[in-house]
Amino acid sequence: MTENWKSSADAPEMEGRQYHIQCTPGDVAPYVLLPGDPGRADAIAATWDERRFVAANREHRTFTGTTGGAPVSVTSTGMGGPSTAIAVEELLRVGADTFIRLGTCGVIQEDIACGDLIVNTAAVRHDGASNLYVEDRYPASADHEVTLALIEACEELGLTYHVGLSCSTGSFHCGQGRPGYRGYRQSFFENIVEDLRRARVLNFEMEAAALFTMGNLYGFRSGCLCVAVANRITNEMVSSPLEPAMATCNRAIQILCVRDAKKRASGKKYWTPRLG
Repeated sequence: MTENWKSSADAPEMEGRQYHIQCTPGDVAPYVLLPGDPGRADAIAATWDERRFVAANREHRTFTGTTGGAPVSVTSTGMGGPSTAIAVEELLRVGADTFIRLGTCGVIQEDIACGDLIVNTAAVRHDGASNLYVEDRYPASADHEVTLALIEACEELGLTYHVGLSCSTGSFHCGQGRPGYRGYRQSFFENIVEDLRRARVLNFEMEAAALFTMGNLYGFRSGCLCVAVANRITNEMVSSPLEPAMATCNRAIQILCVRDAKKRASGKKYWTPRLG
């Protein structure tokens, strides 16, 4: 990072670059994938037809390229709603408008196996970041076009997937009902998994609620695809490959790019099957 610089504190930039992600307008595509782990940004970019490294700062690592002719970027967010919100705020400022969260999750329904994919349509807001944007009763819901593209990509690739609600938490341990250090517990730990399971929530993760809430507030499109690496009901956790999820997200971006072109050509605001 540049050592000697000055900026507005209300809208911090470093010589025209966004303060945290270190990107400028033109650096990123309209379609952006959002893994948490910076290392996954490299792995995702490696699956594209073309790629170029853009920037790396703190937990945020960015590449831009093409997949199947569609322009695409990837920016790692780090874990949780707060760092996701920072990345999305700054990506919007440099031209992004469609986001897919791509990561791992723990499921809380017995019939979902580790390795299955989860397309989240909305999220319970236990993330700790979205409530700083709007009151708790405001819904955190995904964009329907992004969700449909993810479902279609799963179908095309012949993958096992589930569609439904997530619970985004601000804590991996206590927030998801696990004991804390030295067995620390609160009474609500005992019931959180069962209560959410009965409410037909599919999984725990940590970022979707912030992303979905911001999408509805700001008017951008968002979606979420997770691969299950743990089942809290069967108490199983395994190393599940991320490659099927990466392939699904790439294909979803390609589908969205084609459908967006059809919307522009027909003068329509929303894609429907009638547009082809």
